[in-house]
Amino acid sequence: MSLKLFDLTGKRALVTGSSQGIGLALARGLAAAGAEIVVNGRDTAKLALAAQQLRAEGFTVHMLAFDATNHADVRLAVDGFEAATGPIDILVNNAGMQHRTPLEDFPAEAFERLLQTNVASVFHVGQAVARHMIRRGAGKIINIASVQTALARPGIAPYTATKGAVGNLTKGMATDWAKYGLQCNALAPGYFDTPLNKALVEDPAFSAWLAKRTPAGRWGNVEELVGTCIFLASAASSFVNGTTIYVDGGITASL
Repeated sequence: MSLKLFDLTGKRALVTGSSQGIGLALARGLAAAGAEIVVNGRDTAKLALAAQQLRAEGFTVHMLAFDATNHADVRLAVDGFEAATGPIDILVNNAGMQHRTPLEDFPAEAFERLLQTNVASVFHVGQAVARHMIRRGAGKIINIASVQTALARPGIAPYTATKGAVGNLTKGMATDWAKYGLQCNALAPGYFDTPLNKALVEDPAFSAWLAKRTPAGRWGNVEELVGTCIFLASAASSFVNGTTIYVDGGITASL
């Protein structure tokens, strides 16, 4: 009986930024738990390749290409999909970017891109999907935060600001939407071997520092995020709302 709490059969999940990295891993994990998947991104060629990979593994996959930073584009895509295909029961707001420069030299245009990609997209897609969830009286929203929601490192102050905002926007979503039957939470990865972290993964000095700094002593594998995502997407988390769960090998727990 307890395993049924994690069963996503009959549910449909939209994962933004799911053509690679964490987004693709989470899409695959949710599909393995029984959900239909809606993959999203701006690069249609990369998106088609991701969808092809997932379908080859036996999963039911839809493609929904839109720019998560464009409010009108998001509304049109989400409303159109709901009308033509059916409900989006689970939303994973994963789209994000990074830019590394010392704060005193940080380009203003890069700061604006970070705000739009990492924060505004969560608002745009979250609101568009939630409007349908509210009418149905149920829904799961999972925002991808970061270890930088709680911690800072040199050279990424604006990124840290955006991920702190994701944590607080998650609290706001829960505060406004829990009364309608929605659960809105954040999943905060630590340091994972992904394309976004390619420069750090390939830096031996950083990897050595990370191994010493993290109690688990290593980089995370993206598959290790799947269990927490399934928990937050399933009936198992029916009274979990407005929280951020860190999956970070213990880095936020240790000095």
